[in-house]
Amino acid sequence: MNTEKAEKAGFYQPSEELLPHPPGLVQTRRHSRGPVFRKFVVLGSFALIYFLLYKAHSISCFVGLKKDKKYPESYDSYIKRIEEGYLAVPSAESALAASRDYATHPHLAGAVEDFQDAKDILAFFQSEFGIPAPATEPIYPAGSPESREATLSTSSKLSKPAAWVDIYYPVMNTGNADGMVVELLGESDQPIWKADLLEDGDPRDETAAKYKHFIPPFHGFSAAGEAIGQLVYANYGNHDDYDKLVGAGVNLTGKIILARYGANFRGLKVQGAAERGAAGVLIYSDPRDDGSVTVENGYEPYPAGPARNPTSIQRGSVMYLSVYAGDPTTPGYPAYENATRVEATNIPSIPSLPLSWANAKLLFEEELGGVTEGTKLNGRVGSRKVRMVNDVDAKITPIWNTMAAIPGHIKDEVVLLGCHRDAWVMGAADPTSGTVSLHEVTRGLGALYKRGWKPLRTIVIASWDAEEYGLIGSTEWGEDFADWIQEHVVSYVNVDVSASGSRWDTSASPSLAHLIQRSAQDVPHPTDAQKTLWDAHFDVGPYEGPMDAEFARMWDTKTSSEPRIGPLGSGSDYTVFLQRLGVASSDQGFGSTPTDAPYHYHSIYDSQMWQEVYADPGFHKHVAVAQNLGLLTLRLTDSIILPLNTTQYALELDSYVDTVIESTYREEILPDLFPLRRAIAKLQDASLKLDEEKTAAEKAFRKALKRVSRAHNPRIVRRIIQWIKEHLGIGAQEVQDLRFGALKWMSSVTESSFSETQICKSRGKGTLCDFIRAAKRVRAANQKLMAFERGFLSEDGIKDREWYRHLGVAPGKHLGYAPTTLPGLTEAIVYDEDHELAEYEAARLTTLIENLADFLDV
Repeated sequence: MNTEKAEKAGFYQPSEELLPHPPGLVQTRRHSRGPVFRKFVVLGSFALIYFLLYKAHSISCFVGLKKDKKYPESYDSYIKRIEEGYLAVPSAESALAASRDYATHPHLAGAVEDFQDAKDILAFFQSEFGIPAPATEPIYPAGSPESREATLSTSSKLSKPAAWVDIYYPVMNTGNADGMVVELLGESDQPIWKADLLEDGDPRDETAAKYKHFIPPFHGFSAAGEAIGQLVYANYGNHDDYDKLVGAGVNLTGKIILARYGANFRGLKVQGAAERGAAGVLIYSDPRDDGSVTVENGYEPYPAGPARNPTSIQRGSVMYLSVYAGDPTTPGYPAYENATRVEATNIPSIPSLPLSWANAKLLFEEELGGVTEGTKLNGRVGSRKVRMVNDVDAKITPIWNTMAAIPGHIKDEVVLLGCHRDAWVMGAADPTSGTVSLHEVTRGLGALYKRGWKPLRTIVIASWDAEEYGLIGSTEWGEDFADWIQEHVVSYVNVDVSASGSRWDTSASPSLAHLIQRSAQDVPHPTDAQKTLWDAHFDVGPYEGPMDAEFARMWDTKTSSEPRIGPLGSGSDYTVFLQRLGVASSDQGFGSTPTDAPYHYHSIYDSQMWQEVYADPGFHKHVAVAQNLGLLTLRLTDSIILPLNTTQYALELDSYVDTVIESTYREEILPDLFPLRRAIAKLQDASLKLDEEKTAAEKAFRKALKRVSRAHNPRIVRRIIQWIKEHLGIGAQEVQDLRFGALKWMSSVTESSFSETQICKSRGKGTLCDFIRAAKRVRAANQKLMAFERGFLSEDGIKDREWYRHLGVAPGKHLGYAPTTLPGLTEAIVYDEDHELAEYEAARLTTLIENLADFLDV
């Protein structure tokens, strides 16, 4: 199938503004349309019937009815009013107030401040959704009956909103400032210079000054210990940098690596050094990576001006994120308090420390030939030794995920929305800006709920904990409820940093690309009334000036001339849902450009003052992101047919294969890719057929619904209720309240107790039979759409990092943040350079895609 065929049919909707994702890879289990699948179709069909019958005939207090009309308003009109009502709620004033609440104190994961924030958000959820606060706080140890019931009930018997906190028990570390040392040694190994390892806490930024020593600069999961060795500059410390050093004859054994932040995840800088025999790693923030906004270009350092404060230090995790995420001691299963723990294989064995530019600059000047020469000469080796000591304490530490649920009419289809709450210090951008946007989404959904709206599908909202250490809160919950998530979660909508710069960026599963684009085009631009949020893809910062040539080349490489929605790598809470459990996911926010004020990532200067002055004056970006997040959630929740575009996804697979070919250095390693191309074409054809079916199914359903609503005859509704009473043994009281009680009978429905044939035999043909048949058809299409992303999962996972099961996309093995598409195949060719392994990867990918095509085929 080609794009022309899809365009002609009206299902592939290319846009000049939407480019295909960059290439990558995928694999999964064979799907079966067996009894379980058919049972879900049956159950969901009747939930959908009840929702829309209620929509058409319920009492006037329901927000979906126009009281002054003879007939109910159309479903499209109802949805439009819901969306307009939502968009009116998020406000800059509320966002600013929330940010000032959350971003003016530290909240390190596992700390008492973090626990208080978890309880504050619990109270906020209770307030917004009208949940009475119970006598005993609903805070449950993970694995307890109460914790299990809280989540599992959301897709079955929950009838009103609920909120609770789950406690997990990962191993995490904290730093001891008094024991951290970086010093330059002279004769007899005596120190001749010692780094202060502190941020200055300029009093012009009150919160930064107040908390400047509250959380010492350290690396999460760094190894405790001492290292002494010569200093070696390794540029970004990525895979290519280390290979160039070794290729140039630089011996890294026993050396202290000095590397700058950027280009790859910090943990992989440490991993690469350890694998090559280094003794320790120092990582610093380099103003060359700040684009135009530098002191060298005449800008004052923060807080006097927009340039980087030279004492700012980036904390952060050095977990080997590309291996697996979550608690290092419980890979693949939840970190309960009494969990059996294993030796971690995704954390460093050598110490590391973060440095400020002020300290790194002195090391360049004293030991590496000066700033100008040292920073430009990868591999420069110092003549004297450096001593570093990393003093950290690792222990089992409780963390708290705060959760809320709004039950839908179709309870067993769930839309998940989340943002993490913990920060390295105050985290006004990371993650408080995201938390603030989630706060505004919650207010909007709460306002709708209080006016009588109830979602078609269930919504679960999460405030994750311990993301900064390695996506721990979301990962442990994902591993805890893996089966439930794969059965019920339609999509995961993530936000992390809403506002740290001028340009709006988004990444997502390809099936969500058109939905995200349309939603962004329906949200106003935060500062230009003539534009939309989608146009913010082109926004830049207000500052000008020359920039470092190497940085400029890197920026140009990752910047497209057209807005695009790329694939997800890692570095935030979508990871477990997409890349282990196969849930279509998205992430978005405003990020920095080379002409923005440098973002003081994980520093005391990621503060409320910096946010208000430089990142988002007026808090309009926070609001725009909240509006878009809410629209995405509502459209995933209330659409009759799930707005997942499998054809877009299937077409992009060809570009993924193209990238594999383009990245190949030696053609003899390439496997025969014709069978893979043929399987992709088969999937494209099957997806096109599904497009035709879902369009026809929705059309038939709307027609049947129209007949019901136009009949204006309660006899039809009474007939359906009477049929349920007769065939399922449900009493009149249980079916009387269609709004909140309609789904109570669903648990008694089984494949053997009912079928469409029984219905039509008992009541004959006509409105009732047509309506039920149409509902079943919609449900069947939605189940296939929901399962599509699961089709890229392989139980065997990706070689050397089997925790990752998605063979379509994964965090790059040597990148961490950035994605690699078709990772198994790509890595077999690019890194292993193994033709036999590449043949194996191509073959299992081919089988996976063929199985997915068979599953979709109607």
